[in-house]
Amino acid sequence: MRCILVSIIIVVLSTVSIPIYAVTPQSSTIDRTQASIREVLNAQAAAWNRGDIEGYMDGYDRSPNTEFVGGDTITRGWQTVLDRYKQRYNTREKMGVLTFSELEFMILSKDAVLVLGRWRLKRTSDEPHGTFSLLFRKRKAGWRIVHDHTSSA
Repeated sequence: MRCILVSIIIVVLSTVSIPIYAVTPQSSTIDRTQASIREVLNAQAAAWNRGDIEGYMDGYDRSPNTEFVGGDTITRGWQTVLDRYKQRYNTREKMGVLTFSELEFMILSKDAVLVLGRWRLKRTSDEPHGTFSLLFRKRKAGWRIVHDHTSSA
């Protein structure tokens, strides 16, 4: 009887350990994906903070399908989004210092991730801030934003 009980325990423990091993590769892939996307966002903030809007736009997919939604406007196309930023932030004073915080990642598929977070611009006279949702897609150039919905508080 004791032998049967020990055998049952061994079988149960070995089945429990299978999912643990199965999770490891998946969680390391998730960690790498999040780290890659964080690198894109960090590079964007660094470019913005040195006054390089085109460098900031490297985080977006260079596609006519790239979208930016803000306020009551939907802007489509990488070049159109770039032009919008250049018009709206045409001086270093308007650009200020950009930070991102409270990032949350939702893996949608192997090539799509939704990122929620907060943004803040520190400028001499004010500190505009708000939230965003970014849809990242894996492209040949790496992870890039294909849809940006940003709101101001």
